Amino acid sequence: MNTPRSVRPIINIAKYTFADEVRQRSFVVMFVICALAIFLTRGCYQGSYVVNGQALDAGAVAGAVSKATFHVIAVAVMLLAALLSMRIFRRDRDDGMQSSILSKPITRRQYVTGKILGLWALSTLFMFILHAVLFLIVSVTLKEAVPGYLAASLACSSSLLFVVVAVLLLSLFVPDIVAFLCVMGIGVVDLATEGLYALSTSRMVTAMMPPSDALAQSSVSWVKVLHCGWPKLSRTQHFASAFIGGEGLHGFGAAYPVVNLLLYCLILGVVLFRRFGNEDIL
Repeated sequence: MNTPRSVRPIINIAKYTFADEVRQRSFVVMFVICALAIFLTRGCYQGSYVVNGQALDAGAVAGAVSKATFHVIAVAVMLLAALLSMRIFRRDRDDGMQSSILSKPITRRQYVTGKILGLWALSTLFMFILHAVLFLIVSVTLKEAVPGYLAASLACSSSLLFVVVAVLLLSLFVPDIVAFLCVMGIGVVDLATEGLYALSTSRMVTAMMPPSDALAQSSVSWVKVLHCGWPKLSRTQHFASAFIGGEGLHGFGAAYPVVNLLLYCLILGVVLFRRFGNEDIL
């Protein structure tokens, strides 16, 4: 099957970006450290734990430890994706690669799309391999395959796409490290809004709030609006972890975090294309 001419440059740029980052010694070292760290958690699956005077069985221990490890891996790879993305435009510009690529019959949108796909593919593969290592450890420990880890890993890829697009866009406006910190701030605010929303909807807070208190009700409504509209990074991880425990998905509400992030990726991607179209290429 022949690849359309408009797609070939995108694929080539994505391949180059992928290979260029993999060749970096720091990337290889980071991957080895992460893989070793996961292997070192094997001892946690063999221990005996007592909660409320009752000993936990091996399945419960493995499930709790592996879920915690799953979330740690996802957060760590998001940090890695942000670190890789924040310097990609500046490095290409300083090395003259940007002007060399765009001097050929390649549009700026093709260049940016290739960079996004290359970074996204690399970070997704990195996370998938680490989750696959976790999957093997849990499967050996429980003596049964738990394929939910692999499906959950793929579900988390939307978070990586959001991080890549957001950092690339911000790096055009602010210094690289500031772009990185801004995206990390988005994650922190997301956790805060999740906590505030859970607090505002709890029965205790609802019972303590006077029905006629308009100010309190207004503040709660603002929390709900912020909770629904903010990028759902943490909720996406919880959505993904549902595949691990076999909890199942119930309606659109369960998949809303992924839809939320994909909409943000679309909007930020449009702004990124327009902003990069106005950049001076030296």
